[in-house]
Amino acid sequence: MRMSEATPIETGAAIEVAALREALRAFLRESELVAQASGLTPQRYLLLLMIKGAPDGSESSTVTELARRRAEQAGLVEREQSATDARVTQLRLSAEGERRLARSFRAHATEREQLRAILH
Repeated sequence: MRMSEATPIETGAAIEVAALREALRAFLRESELVAQASGLTPQRYLLLLMIKGAPDGSESSTVTELARRRAEQAGLVEREQSATDARVTQLRLSAEGERRLARSFRAHATEREQLRAILH
């Protein structure tokens, strides 16, 4: 057995991790409720958030055809051809997608702040 496996976990560290898990679970539950109150399924909320929060700041993303079609049919996203690669179709939030995402996003600002406090 390696030493790290035999060393007991400090109670304070376990309490901290347990509190973080509890806060994350509460955040996810609240996020789902807020999304539903905004007329979004939790999956669509995540899709819109992933597009808006693209790591490169482009506010666009490539996704599977099925997810695209569902979100597009719901009027939440719009397709556009990539400016750099004609084989790629990118998605952008429609005005309705932007509105619903913003409503959901703002509705649980307090929970995000609580998570930040725990993480830092």
